Amino acid sequence: MLLHTQNPLKFAFSTEDPDNIPELSFGIIGVPFDSTATYLPGTRFGPQAIREASYSFESYNLRFSGNVKLNSFDFGDVNVSHGNFRSTSKFIRSSVSEILEMGLKPIILGGEHTVTLPMLEEFSEGGLIHDLTVIHIDAHMDMADTYTGERYSHATVMRRVHELQPSGILQLGVRSASEEEVEFVRENGIEYHTAHEIMDNPEGALRAIRRIRGPVYLSVDIDVLDPAYAPSVGNPTPCGLTPFIMEELTAAAAEKELLGFDVVEVASGTRGDQTSINAAKIIYDILTIT
Repeated sequence: MLLHTQNPLKFAFSTEDPDNIPELSFGIIGVPFDSTATYLPGTRFGPQAIREASYSFESYNLRFSGNVKLNSFDFGDVNVSHGNFRSTSKFIRSSVSEILEMGLKPIILGGEHTVTLPMLEEFSEGGLIHDLTVIHIDAHMDMADTYTGERYSHATVMRRVHELQPSGILQLGVRSASEEEVEFVRENGIEYHTAHEIMDNPEGALRAIRRIRGPVYLSVDIDVLDPAYAPSVGNPTPCGLTPFIMEELTAAAAEKELLGFDVVEVASGTRGDQTSINAAKIIYDILTIT
């Protein structure tokens, strides 16, 4: 059952009766789960950190010349079973199912990246996954079959997503992968653009987004940003994207038929930390453009 948060994202409503909110488009849930973290823990604090950071933004988005649309409802955080991903998945899927039944597009505030999988499993349940292109913006490919002996991990999540057979997966900003992962994406025709390529010439990545036909799901791991802009993540990786480039990628994705999205791997426990501020900015921009 969906919860109701007492401290909603600034860009969302939170009342006891979301049915009475006109033109509601998005339903937001936080998933404070970080049990497969392998380097720095703390992404369980991400949902609240993003919500707090959202209060630093003006209602008018100067970059995109418009007011952020207050067409979202923040349901708060779902229950999680720390140390048990499959049990937590059931809570996520139940909440996403309710959101979809209400005719809303789901947004997840992570939490570690595994939380993307149950979201897309719920899309798969209705057969929608086969028409869906997943835009995956991340420092890491997350295409390992297993990691530290586990099939369900922040490092394997996109391999499990691939097994759901989406229409396509587009990976942007990657700069860390095993040889096995690189071989897998090449053998399976998965398009990827590295952070170095995008920083040299972002047009290639932007054209790849614009070429997509049909519905899109967007998954953003905040560690795609360079650690100078997002230090509080589970696996910080040098030579990443800047917030300026991230704005352009976000805008291009938001202009597609966006059915849902997540922003994950914020491990900030400090109010005003730049990681959570940059994560909130992504949501702010999407909710202005869509």
